[in-house]
Amino acid sequence: MAKGKKTSGKEKGLYTDPATLIMELFRTLPDKRYSVKSLSAAAGAATREQKDQVRAIVHDFLRQGVIRQVSEGKYSLSGSQRETVEGTVDMTSSGALYVIVEGMDKDVYVNASRAGHALHGDRVKVAITRKGRGGNPEGEVVEVIERSPKKYVGVVERSDNFAFVHVDSRKMAHDIFIPERSLNGAKQGQKVLVNIVGWPDTMKSPEGEIVDVFGTPGNNNTEMHAILAEFDLPYSYPQEVEQQAEKIPDTIDAKEIARRRDMRGVTTFTIDPADAKDFDDALSIRRLPNGNFEVGVHIADVTHYVHPGDMIDAEGQSRATSVYLVDRTVPMLPERLSNGLCSLRPNEEKLCFSAIFELSPEAEVQQEWFGRTVIYSDRRFTYQEAQDVIETGRGDLFDEILLLNDLAQKLRAERFRNGSINFERDEAKFELDENGKPLRVYFKEIKESNQLIEEFMLLANRKVAEFVGRKRKGVQNSDRTFVYRIHDKPNTDKMAQFRSFVTRFGYQMKAQGNKAVAKEINRLMKKIHGRKEENIISTLAIRSMAKATYSTDNIGHYGLAFDYYTHFTSPIRRYPDMMVHRLLAHYLAGGKSEDKEYYERLCEHSSAMEVRAADAERASIKYKMVEFMLDKLDQEFDGHISGITEWGIYVELEDTKIEGMVALRDMTDDFYVFDEENYAVRGREHKRTFTLGDEVRIRVTRADLQRKQLDFDLVASYDFDTKEAIRVE
Repeated sequence: MAKGKKTSGKEKGLYTDPATLIMELFRTLPDKRYSVKSLSAAAGAATREQKDQVRAIVHDFLRQGVIRQVSEGKYSLSGSQRETVEGTVDMTSSGALYVIVEGMDKDVYVNASRAGHALHGDRVKVAITRKGRGGNPEGEVVEVIERSPKKYVGVVERSDNFAFVHVDSRKMAHDIFIPERSLNGAKQGQKVLVNIVGWPDTMKSPEGEIVDVFGTPGNNNTEMHAILAEFDLPYSYPQEVEQQAEKIPDTIDAKEIARRRDMRGVTTFTIDPADAKDFDDALSIRRLPNGNFEVGVHIADVTHYVHPGDMIDAEGQSRATSVYLVDRTVPMLPERLSNGLCSLRPNEEKLCFSAIFELSPEAEVQQEWFGRTVIYSDRRFTYQEAQDVIETGRGDLFDEILLLNDLAQKLRAERFRNGSINFERDEAKFELDENGKPLRVYFKEIKESNQLIEEFMLLANRKVAEFVGRKRKGVQNSDRTFVYRIHDKPNTDKMAQFRSFVTRFGYQMKAQGNKAVAKEINRLMKKIHGRKEENIISTLAIRSMAKATYSTDNIGHYGLAFDYYTHFTSPIRRYPDMMVHRLLAHYLAGGKSEDKEYYERLCEHSSAMEVRAADAERASIKYKMVEFMLDKLDQEFDGHISGITEWGIYVELEDTKIEGMVALRDMTDDFYVFDEENYAVRGREHKRTFTLGDEVRIRVTRADLQRKQLDFDLVASYDFDTKEAIRVE
């Protein structure tokens, strides 16, 4: 550090510019706490007069706000004088924060004692205090710029004239103080929704108001509503929107039918889950004289009933997606539309927006047509009923189903030849009693009947996107604003980690290049099918991929190996599909390109709401898994390590795929340290190592419904080669 020159003379004396020197000390080590004595020594003050001068400089800095007194006789640089950045708070359960700053490679760590009353999601200004281990920045919140509007779910603990709410979320480390006037009728022990109204400097806890009372914890409806509220998703429909939907006529005008392609005379049917109520897609098929087949993909014409700017459209746009929890569907549109007017129920005439293809016997597209139609569904099949027809060759419409299945399997084979990735993971389902209590866990199996529907929906989505997105010969400025479903190439580093991980199980992935990697992943998925390591490897393969999103900028869909792809086939449950229907109709009518910026904003909103809905669905599954394990405390189960963090090992049970955590602090046979580079934990003394995929045996020790968390004790691990159990206890 640069220092001022000493005064001339034989005796040690004060530096010529002690104020500059002292300020440089504070700024070089902004987190260090200095006393007047230490500053005097650093400035070379030897006499009482010189020490008084240093004391005066310190008091001037203090008065100017350049420094602050942090304890008796100790001073440090004030936040306003430090390097500051702005970012968004990610709070941990301990109260410590990570501030995510756009443009910075590493988040800024803030100790709980320096959080400055910041909460999860807040926009804050952070003063950088020092670089921690590995160059990670550490800081102190100096200003809360904007409070997050996030509301919190928790349980009320009442006193005489106030209450506290103990929050469920691990993103809130504080109880919330509720004054009597803000209780909104909430009673002791009830689960509620709380809005933060402020956090005065004089209070140890943030202050809130109760905005909704859900009911008694553990009640199924209470918990499902609480999960929706936790993710800021609606759990009821506005009455005025429902009333608007009721006013829509349920008859189809003859003039409207005359404007459409009439498909009522072609064999048409739906295939859906047994418990489905909203049938938004149907298939039709007939043989053509030339030996080809006409296949119609018919999608509910939601935009015939819902118009831009009306009340129903505004609500659907805000929701952006239906939400599927374990025991219920929260629809994007009112049930009169989703389960009634727009649902392609059998033996009813319905309005559709259709993609109709002429396919050769080898499933090659010869011609395509897009437009509005009227259909009549002859039969509603469940997936199991359609599967029975495929397997036996007998049953209703067996000829049509077998033909469509043959074409679908050819489309599927061609898709994989072109580099589409086959991710088919087990999907956990619950058998619930009348009160929503889980009786058993089972797994949805993907069969040919599911693939039949999937392949024709993929075909329609791809061809609609191609029709709008492809450059048109001889047409200047032929780019047309459209909503694409895009999926970027995988991250190189993540794929390298994945390659390294699968070698542990004896698998090799050597291919480079996008299509080669996709084919290699497919080969791997075939090899692991039905094996114990299937779930963990397929999970990690998915994690190594980018996330699919909506965008007006088309980069293609890597996972499906499509240059053009969109979502056209589910407008009842996805707002992007409604946007696609409107844009397609506009361009079919010869319209010019629409406002790109407007549609991009809607794409971003839809992508964000999709993530939020998926998080809520996972939370409901997690809740039911914990509830399922409540009567299994102290029982032992086999599983494998599915995740590793600095605080614990996550274990997924073999039979149910239920996941819980073994805390490192509870592994008392050694002191275990997280090895981030190798994604493992290792004992310091005995060097015993646990890594992803290891087979272990655990005991269930705790099931916390409020936190949706299972705690396990590690009982034994298994030698990877011999499978011999090695006791840990």
